[in-house]
Amino acid sequence: MTLDHVGFAVADFVKSRDFYTRALAPLGIAIVMDGDGYAGMGRDGRAQFWFNAGKPSSGGTHIAFVADDRAQVRAFHAAALAAGGTNNGDPGLRPQYHPNYYGAFVIDLNGHNIEAVCHKPES
Repeated sequence: MTLDHVGFAVADFVKSRDFYTRALAPLGIAIVMDGDGYAGMGRDGRAQFWFNAGKPSSGGTHIAFVADDRAQVRAFHAAALAAGGTNNGDPGLRPQYHPNYYGAFVIDLNGHNIEAVCHKPES
């Protein structure tokens, strides 16, 4: 299954916009489209990750972004922490998923578990 896009509400749109802009930049993900209280982010001009001002859902969401390599996973993690995220899993292998699953996890400003993952072996 392949998703076309995903979106959710955030409590503070301005702070969340800054967080995601900074946290996802190392993955080559940027704002593609935005307006009054909403933004769509993606690569190559295609918005696939959306957030908008509103009441966040309780329980949080888990979203994993593809990284080209393990260095991008580490850069995402550092950028997300610097942008105000909370560590939820240092960069590293997760062999319980598969031998080359290299991911890092951060809780964003709204309680969502945001991950960057690379499925390739170390280059």
